[in-house]
Amino acid sequence: MDLLRAEYEERKNQIRQRLVDFAAVGRDQYFYELVYCLLTPQSSAVNAGRVVARLQEEDFLTSGRNPAELLRRPEQYIRFHNTKARRLLEARASYADVAAALSNGRSTPELREWLVKHVTGLGWKESSHFLRNIGHRDVAILDRHIMKNLRSHNVLRVIPGTLTRAKYLAIEQKFARFAKHIGIPMDELDLLFWSRETGEVLK
Repeated sequence: MDLLRAEYEERKNQIRQRLVDFAAVGRDQYFYELVYCLLTPQSSAVNAGRVVARLQEEDFLTSGRNPAELLRRPEQYIRFHNTKARRLLEARASYADVAAALSNGRSTPELREWLVKHVTGLGWKESSHFLRNIGHRDVAILDRHIMKNLRSHNVLRVIPGTLTRAKYLAIEQKFARFAKHIGIPMDELDLLFWSRETGEVLK
């Protein structure tokens, strides 16, 4: 616990600035944050960022290009590129509905439920990631790195092989209680755990 708090104090300002950056993301960027979160599962976050930058340059939201070729390039390779390219095209086709859902006053938990049900490729982790990246708070991004850290602090006894809705919400509640117990907001603790893995406070 003392080591964790010391790491937090060392990186606190950087972590908080990153959360400020998320809150400042403009609505015109929401689609590309969604694209990023569709690309990152089982792929490099750096490569996903490179692909998103190229798609933005090409105005993918309004263009007709199939992105599969971009996703398979070696310098920015995305695993399962054909499947993910289809998901990006589906997300683009239905983005008006997503934008409406983000604007109609739903709470963060309600938005997450809606995204999981309506956007192909967004599970609980990816929906949480997307919402966090556009400024929503108090959602846990439960990937293997986060759960590994939770297990190391005895928050979890075992890391589940699959995450159903019930399991995801139960672990998220345990994470929130642990964060409250040690006095570090869950959003900030999430980024701290990630920085342990990468050496950086990424998105």
